[in-house]
Amino acid sequence: MPESLNTDSVANPTDRMPVSVPNGNDPIAVIADDPRHSVSGFTTEFIRELHNRQGVSLRDASLHDKFQATASAVRHYMVDEWLETKDKNAAAKQKTVGYLSAEYLLGPQLDNALLATDLTEIVEESLAQHGIDLAQVREQEVEPGLGNGGLGRLAACFIDSLATMDVPCIGYGIRYEYGIFRQTFVDGHQVEEADKWLALESPWEFVHPENAVQVNFAGHTETWTDETGRERTRWVPGWGVQGLPYNYLVPGYGTRRVNTLRLWGARANNQFDLKTFNQGDYVEAVRAQTFAENISKVLYPEDSTPQGKELRLQQQYFFVACSLRDFIENELEPGFDLHRLGERIIFQLNDTHPVIAVPELMRILIDEKGFEWDEAWEVTKSCFAYTCHTLLPEALEVWPTELLGRLLPRHMQIINLINVSFMAEVRATFPGDEERALRMSIVTEHPVQSVRMAHLATVAGSKVNGVAALHSQLLRDKVLPDFSALWPEKFTNVTNGVTPRRFVRQSNPGLSALVTSRIGGGWVKHLDQFDGLEPLADDAGFREEFRAVKAANKERLREVLHKRDGIDLPEGHLLDVMVKRLHEYKRQTLKLLHVVSLYEQVLSGKRKVEDLTPRTVVFGAKAAPGYRLAKDIIHLINSVAAVVNRDPRLEGRLGIAFPANYNVTLAEKLIPAADLSEQISLAGMEASGTGNMKFALNGALTIGTDDGANVEIRGLVGDDNFFLFGMDEPAAAALREQGYRPRSIYESDETLRATIDLIESGIFSGGRGGAFGSVTSALLDEDRFMAFADFASYLEAQEAVEAKYADQEAWTRSAILNVARTGYFSSDRSMRDYLDRIWHAGPVV
Repeated sequence: MPESLNTDSVANPTDRMPVSVPNGNDPIAVIADDPRHSVSGFTTEFIRELHNRQGVSLRDASLHDKFQATASAVRHYMVDEWLETKDKNAAAKQKTVGYLSAEYLLGPQLDNALLATDLTEIVEESLAQHGIDLAQVREQEVEPGLGNGGLGRLAACFIDSLATMDVPCIGYGIRYEYGIFRQTFVDGHQVEEADKWLALESPWEFVHPENAVQVNFAGHTETWTDETGRERTRWVPGWGVQGLPYNYLVPGYGTRRVNTLRLWGARANNQFDLKTFNQGDYVEAVRAQTFAENISKVLYPEDSTPQGKELRLQQQYFFVACSLRDFIENELEPGFDLHRLGERIIFQLNDTHPVIAVPELMRILIDEKGFEWDEAWEVTKSCFAYTCHTLLPEALEVWPTELLGRLLPRHMQIINLINVSFMAEVRATFPGDEERALRMSIVTEHPVQSVRMAHLATVAGSKVNGVAALHSQLLRDKVLPDFSALWPEKFTNVTNGVTPRRFVRQSNPGLSALVTSRIGGGWVKHLDQFDGLEPLADDAGFREEFRAVKAANKERLREVLHKRDGIDLPEGHLLDVMVKRLHEYKRQTLKLLHVVSLYEQVLSGKRKVEDLTPRTVVFGAKAAPGYRLAKDIIHLINSVAAVVNRDPRLEGRLGIAFPANYNVTLAEKLIPAADLSEQISLAGMEASGTGNMKFALNGALTIGTDDGANVEIRGLVGDDNFFLFGMDEPAAAALREQGYRPRSIYESDETLRATIDLIESGIFSGGRGGAFGSVTSALLDEDRFMAFADFASYLEAQEAVEAKYADQEAWTRSAILNVARTGYFSSDRSMRDYLDRIWHAGPVV
């Protein structure tokens, strides 16, 4: 590495070529015409950041210094466009999408920023001139700990698409200091550690403490009479915190728009008590700071305790209160008539976590802005829409009125008033049907008096949508049937999608180059152009190139897992992948039962080892800290892996890989390498899924039930290119209704019985029979999600997988058709559907 920079090659940092913005604001640099958009120009920015941000010379800089300087320099190229975007929004005065989400699973930001700014080659060459490898710099990035699973990744895809489509959007959420947790394994057990993603700071965020928002809690309400003689209510809070906004830039691809992701961090109003400190009570002196900052410490704090439940509610109110206040006070022009608020904002409630925003907006309009109840309610209904992401009743949030009333007394009053009015409407529409009224009530009395947040969101929302065709149908017919009967026009469907920028163009450069060489590069913004690949499925030369890309992706994954986890993937194996959060309804147990059954067949002599299709099953999953059974399933998977992977009788033909702490960074390497995508939830349980889309778009074939978006994937790719198994939703519902007895299936199915018996024998637990009794008992005695019922069908489908994989030409043809026929699953298309069906907003250019 050179000791010092060759300054002769660096552009003059003051040599800029600004242009005027049409609205007459300060000049904004245009990247395409900016001298910084060159190797020498970037080098100038990079060195300035090394000096001014990191305080080091190039000679003394660590790899971390070089990453921070690179990221900060790349951010500079987006800031001017971000400020220009804000000016355009202010001038246009058009509707903005306010996306309210408890999580955003962003993934690493450097490559996405390089792609958006078209700087990848420039940065690579600039760094290389000074002995720096961009690949090594990339490895220094720690992805933001701001999400957990599909909900958060979907939010990240959506805000990417809106920026690419030139639609004004502000994503609102929480800046979690420690994310959800970093997963490690100790003796096969999941152990949670703090995710210290901010330990070395993030180069991508701007903090603006001058725009801090006051958020109050607890206290009481009181009535008073204003100067017109009108009786009013005010909230007298008991305590409060401040919300600090941290802005992240969300650049569009192929556009000048850079939208904002605004995340809130909690800070005490009075962080430090000097008097108490001087008296020697150092802990008490910072108690307020510690208490306040707990609100934004971790994503989804463990809520099995009363303290945990209260903290979750604090988090939810904290971020929506900050967000509503921010939009009203900082995004609208002074003097804006809030009666027209629905013309300027639509707040999308991403699941039930942000629904407390409904009474908060009512409180602002009535208590602070002087609105009458009816006019406030009309405005509020025009400002919200609700996306339901689940079919599981336990996943629809319910808050005890005691907790809600104690923490947010004014909001509890408002919710009760909303419910009184709503109940009157229900009783007028369905006279004499008191059972229906009780079913629909926002406030329920059983088992304890509680507020049903999904009901509140449905009552207040202008639209309610599911996230796949089947899910939306079941949402109308089974989850909220009384509401769909009352307001059928409220319910619609928007099938999920994923951004092709990150999950094809960025994560699968080999496939991207191959596709672009045949159909051009327009697919990056118009993924439906993938259909141009369909004729190439019958081109032997293209199939060979496609297989070469998959092989290269497997080799890349092999290197990553060896370095990251010490896992050595064998060559030549079918890569069978199941990555999703660990939950019984996802049925990781069914996948594991398949592996154990293969092992048992070899041990018992029912199957010759040479007849096994070489296969490595890759799991990636975190279990919620308080979800005991899910953690036991993880332990069982790891225990089976430990035995199977080292058994010489298998001759290396069957293995399990379970890398800890699965995240977006690993997903970007794993998904392009996968051959088989496991989407095996019980039909009627998965809302949509987006992993299924990512795998199909990257050339993996799906084995799955008719659940969630699997239904639409199968409809598009065709039955010959999808491995269907299991009951459909009506059959599953009928079996449950007639009385499901999993033990009877165990007793009648010899293969299943041998599989379960092998687990209970102690072979995977050092001879301790019954060590995994929590898992086997849950299956034998209840099997909530009917893994046993679908077991035989699943094994039959896996035999079809093996037969097809043996014919690599046929397999590759199906893989290509999966890519060619799944362009529908772009998040850009999802956003067009939201814009047309729900938001009624458009681009601002």
